[in-house]
Amino acid sequence: MSVPAIEPAIAAVQAAAAVCRHVQRSLDALRAMTKDDASPVTIGDFASQAVVARALTQAGIMRRGLIAEESGAFLKQPEHQTHLEACLAALHESGAWPKPTADDLIAAVDLGDADPAALTSSEGGWTLDPIDGTKGFLRGEQYCISLAFIRNGAVELGILGCPNLAPTSPPRKRRTTSDFHSQAGSISYALRSQGAFELNPEHPTAPTRLSLPPLPADHPARLAESVETAHTRKDIAADIMSRAGPVGPSINMDSQAKYALLARGDADVYLRLPSRKGYIERIWDHAAGMLLAQEAGCTITDIRGKPLDFSHGRGLETNAGILGAPPALHTRLLAAAREVLKEPLA
Repeated sequence: MSVPAIEPAIAAVQAAAAVCRHVQRSLDALRAMTKDDASPVTIGDFASQAVVARALTQAGIMRRGLIAEESGAFLKQPEHQTHLEACLAALHESGAWPKPTADDLIAAVDLGDADPAALTSSEGGWTLDPIDGTKGFLRGEQYCISLAFIRNGAVELGILGCPNLAPTSPPRKRRTTSDFHSQAGSISYALRSQGAFELNPEHPTAPTRLSLPPLPADHPARLAESVETAHTRKDIAADIMSRAGPVGPSINMDSQAKYALLARGDADVYLRLPSRKGYIERIWDHAAGMLLAQEAGCTITDIRGKPLDFSHGRGLETNAGILGAPPALHTRLLAAAREVLKEPLA
């Protein structure tokens, strides 16, 4: 059975990116309307999920629903009528879904409550993070729409729509986080065993193949890490990095956009350590990004060297942390992690 057609899936992510851009441009107005500083990302999450679910359904490539974060129950509550109206307006004004009804919107959002068993079936299923990088979205910085198709527990297709991430430039040339910001945005995608690619908005019919450039042995490795300290153990990550060889300045960025940097060679290491014992990563936070970096030539495992296992429902139940890097550097980092981590992470 073949992987679902890539074109309608990319179109779904592009439509979600359009509505998310609209919401991000309207942050102040939406905060004033809802009297809640976090409401804009809530509105964006619902709008993005609805657009993707609707598009995949209309294209005939989503048979068993979508495994995603949001439920339409929130929008049905009378006290959230303002959020519902704002979501409908954002969909219409962005052009992502002209003139949706409230019932249609809620029904589309509820398609995200599919049975995770689809992901381990021969038919496969989809998983979505409608806005990955909540804090980045609210700060007007990096976030992404992350869509992946998983079959028999393996990620076969991954798409990252990054509305604020500049397209590829010569690798390892950018120096600061702000250098990666562009309102043009970019979309990256990967097909299992077929490679990783990036779509440049200025050349939408000519995708660029992503393939890691050679990494010199004395190259100061750059870590792409979360802005939020609650997402990882930055102190331990710094110790691991220092033991594995020369270290360059870190790139602080929200969302799976970090995986896109890794796939392009703009960053050299993705290292995420559980911030508390027993923490379980969600599949939608890593599926698309992992495949993208992997197909570009990176090695992606957990911090113990185990492949990421997407056969346990909504969580990476058998994994602890994430480590991604070019193969030789990954080997050094894994050895360093074993030196540093004396106790199990989860």
